[in-house]
This record gives sequence, C-alpha cells and structure tokens, in this order.
Amino acid sequence: MKKLTFILFVLSVCFGFSQQTVTGVIRDADGSPLPGVNIIEKGTSNGATTDFDGKYSIDVSNAESILIFSYVGFNTQEISVNSKTVIDVTLASGAQLEEIILVGSRALPRSNTTSSLPVDVLPANELVSTGQITFDKALQYKIPSFNTVQTPVNDATSLLDPYEIRNMGPSRTLILVNGKRKNLSALLYTQTSPGRGETGADISAIPTDAIKRVEILRDGASAQYGSDAIAGVMNIVLKDNPEEGSVTFRSGITSEGDGETIGISLNNGAKIGDDKGFFNYTIDFSKVSLANRPGDVDAEGEFSDFGGTRVGERLEDIRDFLSRRPDAGNINGSPETAASKFLVNGGYDISENTEIYMNAAYVYKKVNSFANFRTPYWRDIQDFPYLADFFPNGPGGSYEGYLPTFEGDLNDYNATVGFKTKKNGWNYDLSYTTGGNTQTYSVNNTHNGNSVLSPLTWNDANNDGIVDPGEVIGGADLYRERSPISFDPGGTRFSHNVGNIDIAKLLSDQVSIGFGAEFRNETFEIIEGDLASYDGGGSDSFAGNRPENSGKFNRYNFGGYFDISADITEDFLVNGTIRLEDYSDFGEAFVWKLSSRYKFLEDKLTLRASVSTGFRAPTLHQIFTQRAQFSFVPGQGIQVGGLINNVSPQARLLDIPQLDAEESTNITVGIGAKINRNINFTIDYYNIAVDDRIVLSTEIGATAAGNTPLDDVLTDNNLSDVSFFVNAIDTRTSGIDLVANYKNIELGTGKLGFSLSGNYTLENERDGDVKNPALVAQAGQSVVNDTQEALFFTSRPEFKAILGANYDIGKFGFSLNNTLFGPTKFRNQGLQDLEGLVGGDAADSDGGSDLGVEFMTKVVTDLAINYSATDKLTIALNVNNILDVLPEWEFEALTPTGTAVLNDPAAEKTAFNLITFNGRYSQMSYDGYHFSQLGTMINLSLNYKL
Repeated sequence: MKKLTFILFVLSVCFGFSQQTVTGVIRDADGSPLPGVNIIEKGTSNGATTDFDGKYSIDVSNAESILIFSYVGFNTQEISVNSKTVIDVTLASGAQLEEIILVGSRALPRSNTTSSLPVDVLPANELVSTGQITFDKALQYKIPSFNTVQTPVNDATSLLDPYEIRNMGPSRTLILVNGKRKNLSALLYTQTSPGRGETGADISAIPTDAIKRVEILRDGASAQYGSDAIAGVMNIVLKDNPEEGSVTFRSGITSEGDGETIGISLNNGAKIGDDKGFFNYTIDFSKVSLANRPGDVDAEGEFSDFGGTRVGERLEDIRDFLSRRPDAGNINGSPETAASKFLVNGGYDISENTEIYMNAAYVYKKVNSFANFRTPYWRDIQDFPYLADFFPNGPGGSYEGYLPTFEGDLNDYNATVGFKTKKNGWNYDLSYTTGGNTQTYSVNNTHNGNSVLSPLTWNDANNDGIVDPGEVIGGADLYRERSPISFDPGGTRFSHNVGNIDIAKLLSDQVSIGFGAEFRNETFEIIEGDLASYDGGGSDSFAGNRPENSGKFNRYNFGGYFDISADITEDFLVNGTIRLEDYSDFGEAFVWKLSSRYKFLEDKLTLRASVSTGFRAPTLHQIFTQRAQFSFVPGQGIQVGGLINNVSPQARLLDIPQLDAEESTNITVGIGAKINRNINFTIDYYNIAVDDRIVLSTEIGATAAGNTPLDDVLTDNNLSDVSFFVNAIDTRTSGIDLVANYKNIELGTGKLGFSLSGNYTLENERDGDVKNPALVAQAGQSVVNDTQEALFFTSRPEFKAILGANYDIGKFGFSLNNTLFGPTKFRNQGLQDLEGLVGGDAADSDGGSDLGVEFMTKVVTDLAINYSATDKLTIALNVNNILDVLPEWEFEALTPTGTAVLNDPAAEKTAFNLITFNGRYSQMSYDGYHFSQLGTMINLSLNYKL
C-alpha cells in the first residue's frame, strides 16, 4: 500500500509542469464529437486523448509546437499551435466510426473494431424493440450466450430470476454500471433449479429506459476487474443526454388473458449552468399480474403419496377433491410483481480538464407468489382438527385445504460519485461506489402445526420487575390451534462499499498504460424471523431464520492492477494486464491476461486472441448461509432439509472444509470481418477451465448404519437431510459465438437489414472426479449427483441462435426475430433406481438416473411494428411468441431399467408423477426449465418525446 501511494505521488509530481495549455473539440464531417482521438505533440511522447464529448486538453512545451491528431479510419492532421490556446479540429473520414467501448482494457478506451476482445454492443433502441418489460428478459432475446430462467417453483427466487453467460452461472458474470461494480443481490438460489447455490446482481432492477447502451465482454476479465468476471463482464452505460426526454406507456397481456402488464416511464434531463454539466433521470413504475399455468393432478399419484392408513376411503376423497379442483388448487407460473424504479446520471465540468460525475438508483419490488396448495388429504383435519376453523374455504364452509402465500419485498440501491481530471496527458479517475440489496419475506394463510413447548418467558409489561398475571407468554403449547396464520420469516441483506483509483496515459502514438487500485468491503446479513416462523418446524411452507443462524458478516479486500496496450504496428496490437487481490478471509489471488489483435486486407479482416487466468471469491452468502430448507422429494412430498454453513459447529463435526476461491483459465480465439460499411461478422471460440468450482451439495441423507456424526446432526435437528457448500469439482466449458449483420439493403423505398447471432456449446462438463468430503464418501454418497450435474452442465440450451430482419419504410418499422432454443437436459430427482416399478433386481443400479428429461429444440418468433405517428409520438406493437410455441419435454432412457419403464405405461405414468409432483408441474417438471411457459404475449407501447 505504501509503495502504491509513493508511485502515485511521484507520477503526479513528475508530470505536473507545463508551458502552455491547448484545448479544443474534435468532430467528424457531420459535426459529431469524436471520442478517443489521439493527440501527440510532434517529436515528443507527450500526448492526450479526447473524452466522450470530443474534448481534449494538452500541455505543450512551447508556443510553436505541432500537434498530430489521429484516429483509426480518419485522415491524420498536423496543426501548428502558433500560440493559440483553443484549436478545434474536423477530421475527414471515408469510413464509419464505431462506438467507443469501455470494457476490455484498463488503459485508454478503444473502438469495437480496434479491440482485441469480443464485445457485444446493444444500443437502447434494440433493447426496447424486444417488447420485454425487464432488462434481463430483453437480453434473453438479443444475446445468444445470455440465458435467464423463470423457475417453475418460486419462493424467494420469484424476486430475482437466475441469469448467466456461457453456461457459467450467475455469479461468474461481473455487472458494471458506467464502468463501476454493481452490488450483488442478497438472494442465494437454493432451489433445485439452474443457478442453484449462486447469487448475482439484480439486473432486472435497472430501468430499460435509463440505458444508453450495454457492452457485454464475452471473455474472462478477472485481471482487469477482479472477482466474478470469469465468464465475462456486462457494462451498463446510462443515458447522458440532457436535452432529449420521453414518456413511455406500456401495456400487455398473454393470449390466455392473464399476466396483464402496465407501466409508465419518464426519462428526461437538463443542462447545468452554461453547458458545464447535465443530469439525466428516469422514473419507472410497472405492474405485472399473475399468470397461472398449473397442470391437472393425478389422483392415483396423490393416493400413493398421501394415502396414509385410511386406504379404503382416501382414494375416493382424493378423487372427489380433484373433481372440484383438477389442479389441486396449485398456482404456479409467473407471480404478480409491482416495481418502482428511480435512477439519475449526471456530470459537471469544473474546468476544461476536470469533471465530477455521479449516478444513483433505487428500486423497490413487491412480489406475490404461492407455495404448493395444502390439500385436505395432505394436511388432514384428523391430524390438525383446528384447520377446519382456520380455513373454512370449501363447499358450505367446510375445510378444503389452504394455499400459503409467499410475499417478498426487495429494495436495491447503488450510487457512484467520481472525479476525473487530465494533467500532462495523464488521465485520473477517482470514485466511490456504494450499493445494497435487501429482501424480506412474509408468509400468510398458513400455520405452525408443531407441538412446541417453548421455554418459559415473560414480559414485564408494567416494568415493576415482578411477574404479574397475564405476563407469562411461554411454557405452553404456543402453536397448532394457537398458531398465527401470518409470519415474518426474516430475510437477507447485502451491501458493499468500493473505492477506485484508475490512472491511464497515452505514452506515444503506439503505447498506452493504465494502473489502479480498488478497495472493497462487503457485508451480508441474515435477518432473524419472528419466533413463530421458525419454532419447532416453523411456518408451514417456508420456515424463518433462527437466531443462531442469523447475524451480520463482513470482509474486505484490496486489489491493484497494471495494464499496457501497445500498437506494435498499425495493424498489430498487444494488450497485457496483471492483478493482485488480497482478501481478509481467504488470502491472495494473482491473475494475468494477454490479448492480441492483427488486422489485414486493409482492415477488412481481424484476427484476435486472448489467454487469461481468473478467480472468483466465495460470496459471503455461500460462506455463512444456514437455515432449514423446504423442498420437494419425489414420492415423499415436501420435506425439511438443512443447509449448514462451512464455519458452523455442524460443519466441524462433519469435517466439511472451509471454502476457497475458484481459479480459472480462459482462452478465446476469434476472427472478425468488416466487408464494407453494411456487412460484418465475428466468430469466436472460447475455452474456460474452472478449478475448485464452488457448488451447493446435493441433499445428504442418513446412512444405513445410522450411527455416524452425519446421522447425529440429522436427528438432533429433526432434518431429513443436509446440504452445504464445497469446492467440489473442476469443470471445462467451450463453445463458439457467431455475430453477423447485413444492413441498409435497398428494397423499394425502404431499407432492409438482417442479423444472425448464435452460441453453440461444444463441451460443458466435469473434469475429473468429484471431491467429496471424507464423511460423505464413507457414507457411500456424493455431494454432486446426476441432478446437480445436469443443472450445472445441460440445463441451458446446447445451442441458441437469433435470426432477425428489420425493414424501415416511411413512418413504419417492422421487425421479425426468430430465437432458436436448443435442447436442454435434466436428471430430475426421483428418477434414480426405478427397478421397483418394473420388477427389476437393481442389477444396473449405480445410484445414477434410469431416466432423463430432455426439452426439445424450439423456435420462438417475435413480431414488432413501430409507427411514427408524428415527430414526437411513436406507437409500438409487439407480439412475442406469435406462434404460441410452448416447451415440450420427453423421457430419455439411460439404462435398461429406464427402457423397461418407458415400455410399461403404468411405470411411465409413475415416473411422470415423480418429477411433476403428480402433474402439478406437467409443463416444465419440478426441476426443469427451457423458455417462457406463458405462450403468446401482446404488448402495446406509446412513446412521446418531450
């Protein structure tokens, strides 16, 4: 730290002297400012570069100096200073300048054509054109390597859908806002769904109308940005125009008549002072109503799970109930969501060379979803007689079960304030970023059905130190008929504070350097629930956080990097970065990156490649989360398991190792072609190897012997099983990305354009054996089973492609996009050891799945029509999934037993019931996912420019 401070001080002093300052603005032939133009004082290494407004400032040695203005694709100019202090320049160009991208290098920014790395750039209008109401869903239909999922079973996951790039999980993509790290969500995904065991930033919280463009770096970037950048980096660039504003009204509905959406958004801005600064703000309110897609429930399957001892009458009871409620009262699909989003972005020029900048956002979301309906034969009044009084919701006020609700409140905020200045060609950027995410829950319309003798407690209501009548509140059965029906199970909270200093300089026309440091502290809190929510087994459907599992946990880390970019020749670029990070809880990580680019055939073809090492620190969520977890066990219904953390007494008893950082190696090789201004394409191959990948283990149950420490933990805590986090596997992921465009095709009086992009996964698999803790291995179990492996490696489409066509004519714009979702494969729980269904002898049983589930390849077609009614009013109609294509899945036999099951209709029906909870989740299965299960969605929006 002392060495870094000394270096920064020396650099500031050494370059602090100048003879004359020259400023100006550089524009192209159309008058648009050009960012990233190189300015060199001829015969010296003294240089500068223009900012995003085309402005520059350079201190020259004398009044007779000559300045050289150069940029890729533009004619170089040499201009004598001649004692002038302001020199504005117009650069002539025969080529079209591409946008400047911020991600990919920590030296000075480059254009997309001169970058050595694959970067997708999506302007705001492309996001809006999808008709999707949230930012993450818009990316789903624009970026082939990006996938997001709405899980069939929601609980806390309903607040934030998992997303990922290149099948690497949500925690391995770093999210930036205007180049600064966004906070993680407080949510840890613990359901058996894609993204299990991980967390990520809440990108759905960012209002789409506040976004200027999105840059997605599809390459490992830990050396440049630190932890979480193994799969890539997404930089969200906010709108900064102070003069353009608009109001947008949105509405929509599904073809089933549900899932209604309504929203209104205001984006506007204003100048500060005499063009010295700006601010741009966005206010967005939206509501999405419930969309329900339950399946019909099978009576025989229900009888198998809930028949109990009253066999003679129970099957008829079940059939009678299902005749009135064929879906068993279940509600599953897309929950009701209301959101309020506020964001502001601004900057102010203190002088020609110095500016301050800021942005801030706050988001509130309210989500109402549901647990599985507790049917009257599942929660029987013979076992719980008081339920007849609690829930008289059947014919004539009779008891007919109950539907627990799960309601979540999400608060997310982030803010950055920074200071940029230029002196003697050095670019300084100092910033402070803060952010946080809080998720708290409510569970209603349920009960605590446990017989619990709580410890004797009392409440000194009159503060006299004496136990008076009525002040005793414990020592008796508090629940069952005395149970509340509403509970506060607590929640989670995450926050971080980040300080950055970044320094860059163009040393010459060929070489630029960048270096800097980052300090970050993080805090994760598990918020305690009320007593009734966790006491005994807690509230039925979702238990609260117990006091011993709650608390506040924190850590800090310090990192520094050095980056150098050198144009060896006009065509040959080399970029290198090194980084050292030091974490307070697990130590140091050193990573590096080397990338290169070579252009030939007059810049029409570009070869690029990179190799890097990376790391991902375990999140505080993964280290400290510990709680009871309700989950579906095929054939047994909902069971309560335990998630124990790696620093708990239980973990020590089970000899579970503490978590360490993941390490990765990332290789990318690609070629890009820019045939002319209208035709271009890129193809990139990637290979990502991750060592010591952190996973949430499968559920580890009791041993056959029943006398191990594992059995003691299960018995002492009344749990059916335990799970925990562990550095369990090494993985390898490789694939190919393709992006191609052909635009401005003359067709009649309009212009036609085509785009094709795709991602194909070559391999995504475990590399080597699972690293099981000794106790698990001795019990003949594994922390990673078939279900887990499928979630890691095959639960995302094997390939995905987007073919789009756009046609603009007069006041109309038409867009047709076809998104191809390749197959996904799952190994659902309950499909192991099915010999009993067909009278087998378990000869082929090895603990693996006898049957798999494969979702078939499908194409989803979206149509968009835009009409510019006036110069200010635009009307847009989007019909998403216009052909009403829905996911379809089928069983896949993996063993001879699996084949026998599929040849036996009764056995196949039983297997179907096992993975769909007897038909409740027939469209997606309990663990499965492919794409949206809501079918056709119609959206209409009106945009009025202010």
